[in-house]
Amino acid sequence: MSKNFDVVVIGGGPGGYVAAIRAAQLGFSTACIDEWKNAKNGPAPGGTCTNVGCIPSKALLQSSEHFEHAGHAFADHGIEVKGLNLNLGQMLARKDTIVKQNNDGILYLFKKNKVTFFHGRGSFVKAGAEGYEIKVAGAAEDTITGKHIILATGSNPRALPDVPFDEKLILSNTGALAIDAVPKKLGVIGAGVIGLEMGSVWRRVGADVTVLEALPGFLSAVDEQISKEAFKLFVKQGLSINLGVKINTITPGKKDVTVEYTDDKGNAQKAVFDRLIVSIGRVPNTIGLNGEGVGLKLDERGFIAVDGDCKTNLPNVWAVGDVVRGPMLAHKAEEEGVAVAERIAGQHGHVNFNTIPWVIYTSPEIAWVGKTEQQLKAEGVAYKAGTFPFMANGRARALGDTSGMVKFLADAKSDEILGVHIVGPMASELISEAVVAMEFRASSEDIARICHAHPSLSEATKEAALAVDKRSLNY
Repeated sequence: MSKNFDVVVIGGGPGGYVAAIRAAQLGFSTACIDEWKNAKNGPAPGGTCTNVGCIPSKALLQSSEHFEHAGHAFADHGIEVKGLNLNLGQMLARKDTIVKQNNDGILYLFKKNKVTFFHGRGSFVKAGAEGYEIKVAGAAEDTITGKHIILATGSNPRALPDVPFDEKLILSNTGALAIDAVPKKLGVIGAGVIGLEMGSVWRRVGADVTVLEALPGFLSAVDEQISKEAFKLFVKQGLSINLGVKINTITPGKKDVTVEYTDDKGNAQKAVFDRLIVSIGRVPNTIGLNGEGVGLKLDERGFIAVDGDCKTNLPNVWAVGDVVRGPMLAHKAEEEGVAVAERIAGQHGHVNFNTIPWVIYTSPEIAWVGKTEQQLKAEGVAYKAGTFPFMANGRARALGDTSGMVKFLADAKSDEILGVHIVGPMASELISEAVVAMEFRASSEDIARICHAHPSLSEATKEAALAVDKRSLNY
Protein backbone atom coordinates (compact mmCIF):
# COMPACT_ATOMS: atom_id res chain seq x y z
CA MET A 1 0.00 0.00 0.00
CA SER A 2 1.29 3.43 -0.97
CA LYS A 3 2.14 5.72 1.93
CA ASN A 4 2.09 8.84 -0.23
CA PHE A 5 -1.20 10.70 -0.52
CA ASP A 6 -2.49 13.81 -2.22
CA VAL A 7 -4.48 14.72 0.89
CA VAL A 8 -4.03 13.64 4.50
CA VAL A 9 -6.71 14.62 6.98
CA ILE A 10 -5.81 14.56 10.68
CA GLY A 11 -9.01 14.09 12.66
CA GLY A 12 -12.11 12.06 11.81
CA GLY A 13 -14.85 14.24 13.28
CA PRO A 14 -17.54 15.98 11.19
CA GLY A 15 -15.05 18.33 9.55
CA GLY A 16 -12.35 15.73 9.02
CA TYR A 17 -14.24 12.72 7.72
CA VAL A 18 -16.39 14.85 5.41
CA ALA A 19 -13.28 16.63 4.07
CA ALA A 20 -11.65 13.24 3.39
CA ILE A 21 -14.71 11.91 1.57
CA ARG A 22 -15.08 15.04 -0.57
CA ALA A 23 -11.37 15.03 -1.42
CA ALA A 24 -11.64 11.39 -2.53
CA GLN A 25 -14.73 12.19 -4.60
CA LEU A 26 -12.68 14.86 -6.38
CA GLY A 27 -10.11 12.25 -7.40
CA PHE A 28 -7.41 12.77 -4.78
CA SER A 29 -5.69 9.85 -3.08
CA THR A 30 -6.79 10.52 0.47
CA ALA A 31 -6.01 9.29 3.97
CA CYS A 32 -7.76 10.11 7.24
CA ILE A 33 -6.14 9.64 10.65
CA ASP A 34 -8.28 9.41 13.76
CA GLU A 35 -7.47 8.17 17.27
CA TRP A 36 -10.90 7.77 18.90
CA LYS A 37 -11.36 4.31 20.40
CA ASN A 38 -14.47 2.34 21.28
CA ALA A 39 -14.82 0.16 24.39
CA LYS A 40 -12.90 -2.63 22.66
CA ASN A 41 -10.08 -0.26 21.57
CA GLY A 42 -11.28 -0.43 17.98
CA PRO A 43 -11.63 2.63 15.74
CA ALA A 44 -14.48 5.01 16.51
CA PRO A 45 -14.34 7.81 13.92
CA GLY A 46 -16.75 10.70 14.21
CA GLY A 47 -14.97 12.80 16.80
CA THR A 48 -16.59 14.45 19.80
CA CYS A 49 -19.85 14.89 17.88
CA THR A 50 -20.43 11.19 17.29
CA ASN A 51 -18.82 9.75 20.41
CA VAL A 52 -19.54 12.12 23.29
CA GLY A 53 -21.45 15.04 21.81
CA CYS A 54 -24.21 15.63 19.26
CA ILE A 55 -25.27 12.05 18.60
CA PRO A 56 -25.33 10.47 22.08
CA SER A 57 -26.84 13.59 23.65
CA LYS A 58 -29.70 13.54 21.15
CA ALA A 59 -30.25 9.85 21.87
CA LEU A 60 -30.59 10.55 25.59
CA LEU A 61 -32.70 13.63 25.00
CA GLN A 62 -35.13 11.55 22.94
CA SER A 63 -35.24 8.71 25.47
CA SER A 64 -35.71 11.04 28.42
CA GLU A 65 -38.43 12.96 26.57
CA HIS A 66 -40.32 9.70 25.95
CA PHE A 67 -40.03 8.89 29.66
CA GLU A 68 -41.37 12.29 30.67
CA HIS A 69 -44.24 12.06 28.18
CA ALA A 70 -45.16 8.61 29.48
CA GLY A 71 -45.25 9.94 33.02
CA HIS A 72 -46.96 13.27 32.43
CA ALA A 73 -48.37 13.79 28.94
CA PHE A 74 -49.76 10.47 27.71
CA ALA A 75 -52.84 10.72 29.95
CA ASP A 76 -54.05 13.73 27.94
CA HIS A 77 -54.06 11.46 24.88
CA GLY A 78 -56.10 8.80 26.65
CA ILE A 79 -53.07 6.57 27.15
CA GLU A 80 -52.85 5.26 30.69
CA VAL A 81 -49.46 4.06 31.91
CA LYS A 82 -49.23 2.14 35.17
CA GLY A 83 -46.08 1.05 36.94
CA LEU A 84 -43.76 3.30 34.92
CA ASN A 85 -40.12 2.46 35.58
CA LEU A 86 -36.83 3.74 34.24
CA ASN A 87 -34.28 1.22 32.95
CA LEU A 88 -31.30 3.56 32.83
CA GLY A 89 -28.96 0.77 31.76
CA GLN A 90 -31.07 0.13 28.66
CA MET A 91 -31.30 3.84 27.93
CA LEU A 92 -27.50 4.15 28.03
CA ALA A 93 -27.08 0.94 26.01
CA ARG A 94 -29.37 2.31 23.30
CA LYS A 95 -27.28 5.47 23.21
CA ASP A 96 -24.09 3.41 22.85
CA THR A 97 -25.62 1.36 20.03
CA ILE A 98 -26.50 4.51 18.11
CA VAL A 99 -22.96 5.82 18.56
CA LYS A 100 -21.50 2.56 17.22
CA GLN A 101 -23.85 2.63 14.24
CA ASN A 102 -22.51 6.06 13.36
CA ASN A 103 -18.89 4.96 13.88
CA ASP A 104 -19.42 1.98 11.61
CA GLY A 105 -21.22 4.13 9.07
CA ILE A 106 -18.21 6.43 8.73
CA LEU A 107 -15.86 3.47 8.28
CA TYR A 108 -18.18 2.18 5.57
CA LEU A 109 -18.17 5.58 3.85
CA PHE A 110 -14.37 5.59 3.90
CA LYS A 111 -14.32 2.20 2.23
CA LYS A 112 -17.00 3.20 -0.29
CA ASN A 113 -15.09 6.36 -1.27
CA LYS A 114 -11.64 4.71 -1.20
CA VAL A 115 -10.35 6.79 1.71
CA THR A 116 -7.46 5.03 3.48
CA PHE A 117 -8.08 5.06 7.21
CA PHE A 118 -5.34 5.05 9.87
CA HIS A 119 -6.29 4.45 13.49
CA GLY A 120 -4.04 6.48 15.76
CA ARG A 121 -2.82 9.97 16.60
CA GLY A 122 -1.45 11.97 13.69
CA SER A 123 1.37 14.45 14.15
CA PHE A 124 3.81 16.39 12.00
CA VAL A 125 7.32 15.03 11.56
CA LYS A 126 8.75 17.39 8.98
CA ALA A 127 8.14 19.12 5.68
CA GLY A 128 9.87 17.74 2.60
CA ALA A 129 9.97 17.90 -1.17
CA GLU A 130 7.06 15.44 -1.46
CA GLY A 131 4.91 17.20 1.12
CA TYR A 132 4.56 16.72 4.86
CA GLU A 133 5.68 13.64 6.69
CA ILE A 134 3.04 12.57 9.22
CA LYS A 135 3.52 10.07 12.03
CA VAL A 136 0.62 7.84 13.02
CA ALA A 137 0.94 6.61 16.59
CA GLY A 138 -1.52 3.79 17.16
CA ALA A 139 -1.34 0.10 17.98
CA ALA A 140 1.63 0.17 15.61
CA GLU A 141 3.55 3.25 14.50
CA ASP A 142 3.38 4.29 10.87
CA THR A 143 4.57 7.18 8.72
CA ILE A 144 2.79 8.62 5.70
CA THR A 145 3.27 11.64 3.45
CA GLY A 146 0.69 14.11 2.22
CA LYS A 147 0.96 16.90 -0.35
CA HIS A 148 -1.93 18.68 1.34
CA ILE A 149 -2.75 18.39 5.04
CA ILE A 150 -6.17 19.21 6.48
CA LEU A 151 -6.15 19.65 10.26
CA ALA A 152 -9.49 18.80 11.88
CA THR A 153 -8.45 17.96 15.41
CA GLY A 154 -11.50 19.43 17.13
CA SER A 155 -11.79 20.71 20.67
CA ASN A 156 -11.73 19.60 24.31
CA PRO A 157 -13.99 20.62 27.21
CA ARG A 158 -12.76 23.59 29.23
CA ALA A 159 -12.20 22.78 32.90
CA LEU A 160 -12.47 25.24 35.77
CA PRO A 161 -9.08 26.34 37.16
CA ASP A 162 -7.70 23.75 39.61
CA VAL A 163 -10.83 21.59 39.21
CA PRO A 164 -9.97 18.78 36.76
CA PHE A 165 -12.58 16.44 35.34
CA ASP A 166 -12.57 13.03 36.98
CA GLU A 167 -15.71 11.94 35.04
CA LYS A 168 -17.07 10.43 38.25
CA LEU A 169 -18.13 13.39 40.39
CA ILE A 170 -16.96 16.33 38.26
CA LEU A 171 -18.13 15.69 34.73
CA SER A 172 -17.47 17.05 31.27
CA ASN A 173 -19.87 16.25 28.43
CA THR A 174 -18.24 12.79 28.34
CA GLY A 175 -19.16 11.91 31.91
CA ALA A 176 -22.53 13.65 31.69
CA LEU A 177 -23.57 11.14 29.02
CA ALA A 178 -22.64 8.11 31.11
CA ILE A 179 -23.93 8.66 34.65
CA ASP A 180 -24.77 5.16 35.85
CA ALA A 181 -27.50 6.14 38.32
CA VAL A 182 -29.87 9.09 38.34
CA PRO A 183 -28.41 11.62 40.80
CA LYS A 184 -30.79 13.02 43.40
CA LYS A 185 -29.12 16.42 43.14
CA LEU A 186 -27.29 17.44 39.98
CA GLY A 187 -25.36 20.67 39.60
CA VAL A 188 -24.59 22.21 36.24
CA ILE A 189 -22.09 25.05 35.88
CA GLY A 190 -22.83 26.89 32.65
CA ALA A 191 -26.24 27.56 31.09
CA GLY A 192 -25.08 27.07 27.53
CA VAL A 193 -26.04 24.41 25.00
CA ILE A 194 -24.39 21.46 26.76
CA GLY A 195 -25.49 22.52 30.23
CA LEU A 196 -29.13 22.99 29.26
CA GLU A 197 -29.31 19.80 27.20
CA MET A 198 -27.68 17.60 29.83
CA GLY A 199 -29.60 19.29 32.62
CA SER A 200 -32.81 18.58 30.71
CA VAL A 201 -31.95 14.90 30.23
CA TRP A 202 -31.34 14.22 33.91
CA ARG A 203 -34.21 16.40 35.15
CA ARG A 204 -36.67 14.43 33.03
CA VAL A 205 -35.61 11.13 34.58
CA GLY A 206 -35.81 12.38 38.15
CA ALA A 207 -32.82 14.51 39.13
CA ASP A 208 -33.20 17.80 41.00
CA VAL A 209 -31.16 20.04 38.68
CA THR A 210 -29.58 23.37 39.61
CA VAL A 211 -27.87 25.43 36.90
CA LEU A 212 -25.28 28.04 37.91
CA GLU A 213 -24.46 30.62 35.24
CA ALA A 214 -21.89 33.41 35.56
CA LEU A 215 -23.46 35.78 33.05
CA PRO A 216 -26.25 38.08 34.26
CA GLY A 217 -28.42 37.26 31.24
CA PHE A 218 -29.80 33.95 30.01
CA LEU A 219 -28.57 32.72 26.61
CA SER A 220 -27.14 36.10 25.67
CA ALA A 221 -26.36 34.96 22.11
CA VAL A 222 -30.04 34.24 21.50
CA ASP A 223 -32.60 36.85 20.51
CA GLU A 224 -33.71 38.41 23.79
CA GLN A 225 -37.43 37.86 23.24
CA ILE A 226 -36.78 34.18 22.49
CA SER A 227 -34.40 33.69 25.44
CA LYS A 228 -36.91 35.23 27.88
CA GLU A 229 -39.60 32.86 26.63
CA ALA A 230 -37.23 29.89 26.90
CA PHE A 231 -36.15 30.85 30.43
CA LYS A 232 -39.77 31.01 31.56
CA LEU A 233 -40.51 27.58 30.06
CA PHE A 234 -37.41 25.90 31.52
CA VAL A 235 -38.13 27.22 35.00
CA LYS A 236 -41.73 26.03 34.70
CA GLN A 237 -40.39 22.55 33.86
CA GLY A 238 -38.41 22.47 37.08
CA LEU A 239 -34.89 23.57 36.13
CA SER A 240 -33.49 25.89 38.79
CA ILE A 241 -31.47 28.44 36.81
CA ASN A 242 -29.32 30.91 38.77
CA LEU A 243 -27.79 33.80 36.82
CA GLY A 244 -24.97 36.18 37.77
CA VAL A 245 -23.26 33.55 39.90
CA LYS A 246 -19.61 33.68 40.95
CA ILE A 247 -18.11 30.29 41.75
CA ASN A 248 -15.78 30.50 44.75
CA THR A 249 -14.76 26.96 45.63
CA ILE A 250 -15.54 23.43 44.46
CA THR A 251 -14.72 20.67 46.90
CA PRO A 252 -15.16 17.07 45.81
CA GLY A 253 -15.78 14.53 48.57
CA LYS A 254 -16.04 10.77 48.46
CA LYS A 255 -19.62 10.71 47.20
CA ASP A 256 -20.60 14.30 46.48
CA VAL A 257 -19.36 17.74 45.48
CA THR A 258 -19.73 20.95 47.49
CA VAL A 259 -19.98 24.19 45.55
CA GLU A 260 -19.64 27.52 47.35
CA TYR A 261 -20.68 30.52 45.31
CA THR A 262 -21.92 34.09 45.46
CA ASP A 263 -25.36 34.74 44.01
CA ASP A 264 -26.43 37.72 41.91
CA LYS A 265 -27.32 39.70 45.05
CA GLY A 266 -23.88 39.20 46.57
CA ASN A 267 -24.98 36.61 49.10
CA ALA A 268 -22.79 33.61 49.91
CA GLN A 269 -24.40 30.29 49.01
CA LYS A 270 -23.45 26.64 49.36
CA ALA A 271 -24.86 23.62 47.56
CA VAL A 272 -24.02 19.92 47.74
CA PHE A 273 -24.51 17.83 44.59
CA ASP A 274 -24.25 14.11 43.87
CA ARG A 275 -22.74 15.00 40.49
CA LEU A 276 -21.47 18.25 38.98
CA ILE A 277 -21.43 18.90 35.23
CA VAL A 278 -19.03 21.65 34.17
CA SER A 279 -19.99 23.08 30.78
CA ILE A 280 -18.18 26.41 30.44
CA GLY A 281 -17.08 26.07 26.84
CA ARG A 282 -14.45 24.23 24.86
CA VAL A 283 -10.83 24.85 23.86
CA PRO A 284 -9.10 24.01 20.56
CA ASN A 285 -7.27 20.69 20.50
CA THR A 286 -3.70 20.89 19.20
CA ILE A 287 -2.24 18.49 21.77
CA GLY A 288 0.37 16.18 20.30
CA LEU A 289 0.08 17.63 16.80
CA ASN A 290 3.69 18.90 16.85
CA GLY A 291 2.66 21.99 14.93
CA GLU A 292 5.55 23.85 16.51
CA GLY A 293 7.91 21.39 14.85
CA VAL A 294 6.94 22.68 11.40
CA GLY A 295 6.18 26.29 12.37
CA LEU A 296 2.38 26.11 12.46
CA LYS A 297 1.00 29.41 13.77
CA LEU A 298 -1.61 29.59 16.52
CA ASP A 299 -3.58 32.71 17.43
CA GLU A 300 -3.68 34.36 20.86
CA ARG A 301 -6.47 32.01 22.03
CA GLY A 302 -4.72 28.82 20.97
CA PHE A 303 -6.71 28.24 17.77
CA ILE A 304 -4.88 27.38 14.56
CA ALA A 305 -4.60 30.67 12.69
CA VAL A 306 -6.30 30.57 9.28
CA ASP A 307 -7.44 33.04 6.64
CA GLY A 308 -10.92 33.24 5.15
CA ASP A 309 -10.25 30.14 3.04
CA CYS A 310 -9.04 28.04 6.01
CA LYS A 311 -5.39 28.26 4.89
CA THR A 312 -2.79 28.21 7.65
CA ASN A 313 0.56 30.00 7.49
CA LEU A 314 2.13 26.80 6.06
CA PRO A 315 1.95 26.02 2.33
CA ASN A 316 -0.73 23.40 1.54
CA VAL A 317 -1.78 23.06 5.19
CA TRP A 318 -5.41 23.80 5.98
CA ALA A 319 -7.51 23.69 9.15
CA VAL A 320 -11.25 23.40 9.75
CA GLY A 321 -13.85 23.02 12.48
CA ASP A 322 -13.51 23.59 16.22
CA VAL A 323 -9.74 24.05 16.03
CA VAL A 324 -10.14 27.31 14.05
CA ARG A 325 -12.09 30.56 14.52
CA GLY A 326 -15.85 30.64 14.26
CA PRO A 327 -18.67 28.75 15.95
CA MET A 328 -17.92 25.30 17.34
CA LEU A 329 -20.68 23.57 15.41
CA ALA A 330 -20.50 20.20 13.65
CA HIS A 331 -22.27 21.48 10.55
CA LYS A 332 -19.93 24.48 10.31
CA ALA A 333 -17.00 22.03 10.38
CA GLU A 334 -18.60 19.93 7.64
CA GLU A 335 -19.10 22.94 5.38
CA GLU A 336 -15.49 24.04 5.88
CA GLY A 337 -14.25 20.51 5.21
CA VAL A 338 -16.09 20.34 1.89
CA ALA A 339 -14.98 23.86 0.95
CA VAL A 340 -11.30 23.09 1.63
CA ALA A 341 -11.38 19.89 -0.44
CA GLU A 342 -12.91 21.85 -3.31
CA ARG A 343 -10.36 24.66 -2.96
CA ILE A 344 -7.55 22.12 -3.17
CA ALA A 345 -9.14 20.99 -6.44
CA GLY A 346 -9.11 24.57 -7.73
CA GLN A 347 -12.82 25.09 -7.19
CA HIS A 348 -14.51 27.85 -5.22
CA GLY A 349 -15.61 26.31 -1.94
CA HIS A 350 -18.31 28.31 -0.19
CA VAL A 351 -19.10 28.85 3.49
CA ASN A 352 -21.46 31.65 4.49
CA PHE A 353 -21.05 32.29 8.21
CA ASN A 354 -24.14 34.51 8.18
CA THR A 355 -26.42 31.59 7.36
CA ILE A 356 -25.09 28.95 9.76
CA PRO A 357 -28.00 27.79 11.93
CA TRP A 358 -27.75 27.31 15.67
CA VAL A 359 -29.84 24.80 17.63
CA ILE A 360 -30.33 23.91 21.29
CA TYR A 361 -32.09 20.54 21.50
CA THR A 362 -33.99 21.11 24.70
CA SER A 363 -37.77 20.90 24.90
CA PRO A 364 -38.84 23.28 23.60
CA GLU A 365 -36.07 23.44 21.04
CA ILE A 366 -34.38 26.75 20.30
CA ALA A 367 -33.06 27.51 16.81
CA TRP A 368 -31.95 30.62 15.02
CA VAL A 369 -30.09 31.98 12.02
CA GLY A 370 -28.88 35.47 11.22
CA LYS A 371 -29.04 38.58 13.38
CA THR A 372 -30.85 39.01 16.69
CA GLU A 373 -32.99 42.04 17.44
CA GLN A 374 -30.42 43.34 19.92
CA GLN A 375 -27.67 43.06 17.27
CA LEU A 376 -29.72 45.02 14.74
CA LYS A 377 -30.39 47.73 17.32
CA ALA A 378 -26.70 47.95 18.21
CA GLU A 379 -25.77 48.21 14.52
CA GLY A 380 -28.39 50.88 13.86
CA VAL A 381 -30.18 48.79 11.23
CA ALA A 382 -33.81 49.71 10.57
CA TYR A 383 -35.89 46.55 10.72
CA LYS A 384 -39.40 45.14 10.99
CA ALA A 385 -40.36 42.23 13.24
CA GLY A 386 -43.10 39.66 13.08
CA THR A 387 -43.95 36.89 15.55
CA PHE A 388 -46.41 34.01 15.64
CA PRO A 389 -47.09 31.78 18.67
CA PHE A 390 -47.37 28.01 18.39
CA MET A 391 -50.47 28.15 20.60
CA ALA A 392 -52.28 29.43 17.48
CA ASN A 393 -50.97 26.59 15.28
CA GLY A 394 -53.30 23.63 14.69
CA ARG A 395 -50.56 21.03 14.33
CA ALA A 396 -48.91 22.17 17.57
CA ARG A 397 -52.24 21.79 19.36
CA ALA A 398 -52.62 18.27 17.96
CA LEU A 399 -49.09 17.42 19.10
CA GLY A 400 -49.86 18.75 22.55
CA ASP A 401 -46.92 21.17 22.45
CA THR A 402 -47.93 24.78 21.94
CA SER A 403 -45.06 26.47 23.76
CA GLY A 404 -42.96 29.12 22.06
CA MET A 405 -43.06 31.14 18.86
CA VAL A 406 -41.46 31.94 15.50
CA LYS A 407 -39.94 35.38 15.00
CA PHE A 408 -38.88 37.07 11.75
CA LEU A 409 -36.64 40.11 11.44
CA ALA A 410 -36.56 41.86 8.04
CA ASP A 411 -34.93 44.99 6.63
CA ALA A 412 -37.32 47.92 6.98
CA LYS A 413 -36.76 49.06 3.38
CA SER A 414 -35.89 46.03 1.27
CA ASP A 415 -37.79 43.43 3.39
CA GLU A 416 -34.77 41.08 3.10
CA ILE A 417 -34.80 38.53 5.92
CA LEU A 418 -32.09 39.42 8.44
CA GLY A 419 -32.79 36.80 11.09
CA VAL A 420 -35.24 34.07 12.07
CA HIS A 421 -35.60 32.85 15.66
CA ILE A 422 -37.67 29.95 16.92
CA VAL A 423 -38.45 28.49 20.32
CA GLY A 424 -40.88 25.61 20.17
CA PRO A 425 -41.53 22.11 18.82
CA MET A 426 -39.18 20.86 16.08
CA ALA A 427 -37.40 24.21 15.82
CA SER A 428 -34.29 22.34 14.62
CA GLU A 429 -36.19 21.23 11.50
CA LEU A 430 -38.13 24.43 10.91
CA ILE A 431 -35.01 26.60 10.85
CA SER A 432 -33.82 25.04 7.58
CA GLU A 433 -36.44 26.93 5.58
CA ALA A 434 -35.08 30.17 7.00
CA VAL A 435 -31.50 29.17 6.13
CA VAL A 436 -32.46 28.49 2.51
CA ALA A 437 -34.40 31.74 2.30
CA MET A 438 -31.54 33.79 3.71
CA GLU A 439 -28.94 32.09 1.52
CA PHE A 440 -30.95 33.27 -1.50
CA ARG A 441 -31.56 36.67 0.11
CA ALA A 442 -35.30 36.20 0.18
CA SER A 443 -37.73 38.70 1.67
CA SER A 444 -40.27 37.99 4.39
CA GLU A 445 -42.88 38.50 1.66
CA ASP A 446 -41.37 35.56 -0.25
CA ILE A 447 -41.98 33.22 2.68
CA ALA A 448 -45.42 34.76 3.30
CA ARG A 449 -46.42 33.98 -0.31
CA ILE A 450 -45.22 30.36 -0.31
CA CYS A 451 -47.90 27.72 0.25
CA HIS A 452 -47.23 25.70 3.40
CA ALA A 453 -48.92 22.36 4.08
CA HIS A 454 -51.86 22.38 6.49
CA PRO A 455 -51.79 21.38 9.23
CA SER A 456 -48.06 21.70 9.84
CA LEU A 457 -45.72 23.43 12.24
CA SER A 458 -44.18 25.20 9.25
CA GLU A 459 -47.33 27.29 8.95
CA ALA A 460 -46.05 29.17 12.00
CA THR A 461 -43.08 30.23 9.87
CA LYS A 462 -45.38 31.55 7.14
CA GLU A 463 -47.56 33.34 9.71
CA ALA A 464 -44.54 35.01 11.34
CA ALA A 465 -43.46 36.21 7.91
CA LEU A 466 -46.96 37.59 7.35
CA ALA A 467 -46.77 39.27 10.74
CA VAL A 468 -43.78 41.33 9.58
CA ASP A 469 -46.33 43.23 7.47
CA LYS A 470 -48.95 43.00 10.25
CA ARG A 471 -51.20 40.68 8.30
CA SER A 472 -51.04 37.38 10.14
CA LEU A 473 -54.14 35.35 9.31
CA ASN A 474 -54.48 33.06 12.32
CA TYR A 475 -53.52 35.23 15.28
